[in-house]
Amino acid sequence: MHDYIRQVLVRQELATMISSPHTMLTVGKLPHSLLKRLLSKVEISDSRVLLGPQVGEDAALIDMGDTVLVAKTDPITFATDLIGWYAVQVNANDVACMGARPRWFLATILLPEESPEKLAEHIFDQLIGACRELDISLVGGHSEVTFDLRHPIVVGQILGEVKRSNVVLTSGAQLDDVLILTKTIALEGTALLAREAAEHLKSSGMQPNLIEQASNLLFNPGISIVPEALTASENFNIHSMHDPTEGGIATGLHEIATASGLGLEVSLDLLPILPETQIVCDILGLNPLGLLGSGSLILTLAPEEAPALINTLKRVGINATTIGRMAKPSEGATLVTSNGSIPLPQFPQDEVARYLTES
Repeated sequence: MHDYIRQVLVRQELATMISSPHTMLTVGKLPHSLLKRLLSKVEISDSRVLLGPQVGEDAALIDMGDTVLVAKTDPITFATDLIGWYAVQVNANDVACMGARPRWFLATILLPEESPEKLAEHIFDQLIGACRELDISLVGGHSEVTFDLRHPIVVGQILGEVKRSNVVLTSGAQLDDVLILTKTIALEGTALLAREAAEHLKSSGMQPNLIEQASNLLFNPGISIVPEALTASENFNIHSMHDPTEGGIATGLHEIATASGLGLEVSLDLLPILPETQIVCDILGLNPLGLLGSGSLILTLAPEEAPALINTLKRVGINATTIGRMAKPSEGATLVTSNGSIPLPQFPQDEVARYLTES
C-alpha cells in the first residue's frame, strides 16, 4: 500500500510540474546546456573518485589501487523484442570506451501490469546470453511489475576494470590528432528503422532483401564496439574514444570536441555509409549524421600511429577509416563538403526518435 501511495503522489507531482510554464523537453538526451547546469550541482568529496559525471564522458572512474573501477548505467526505454540483449551491449560499449574490460553486470527490469511470465523469462534469457557472449558475469539487479508502463524497461549497470595507465577519456583528444571511425555511421539507427518502418520502406520501393539486410546490421557487423576498443587501447596510445549513440556521429563528434575543449574538422566524403542506410534515410526523410550510431567507435591518436591502428583493426576483421582531425578551439566543429566547410550539424533529438514521434 505504501508503494501505491508513493507512486500516486509522484504522478500528481509530475502532473503539476508538466502543467507549469517551463521549457518542455523532447524525447532523447537532455540538452548539453541543461545537463551541464545540472551536473554543476554535484559535489564529490571522495578522493577515490577519479572521474565523476561529466558531459561527454562515458562512465565514472574509481581508484581501486593497482586498477581503476569503471562504472556505468544506461537504460533501454524503447520497445524492442531484444531489450535484454540491448541493455548489455550499450553498457558494455561505454565501459570499453574507457579502455576497460566489462566484467560485472546488474539489471533492473520493469514490466507493465499483466505482463506474461514468458516475457520476464525472455528478457532474462537475453541478459544471460549477451553476458555470456562478452564474458561478463550477471551478478544481480532488481525486477518488478510497475504502474503506467506501456512496454518493458531495462536499466543496466555495469562495472569494468582497467590498469590506471590504460584509462582512456573522451576528453583526452589532442590538437592535430587524427579522427578514426570504425565500421560505418548509423548502424543501429538503420537496423531499428528497418524493423520499425519495414512496411513504409517496402511500400516506398525498398527491396525486401535490403530491408532484411538492414535489420540484421544489429548482428552483422553488430553494435558491439568492445573488440575494437580493447584492441586499440591495449596496443596503441589512444588519446580519446567515444561511441556515437543518440544523435549519431555528429553528436558523438560534438561530445568529443566539447569534452576535450577543442575544435575538429571532418570530411563528409570520408564518412563511411552503407547503401541501405542511405536508402532508409532518403525514404524516411532523415539525416544519417544524426541517426543512432551504436556499433561504430570514434578514436583519436597521433597521426603517425593511425596507419598501424587501421591495419591492426583490419587484421581482426574490423574496418576503420580516417575521417578528419582535431583542430583549435577557435576553428569550431566543421564539416567539409564538396561546396566548402560548414558547421557540423547539431541534433537536439535523434533522427530515429524524431521519426517515431512524428509518424
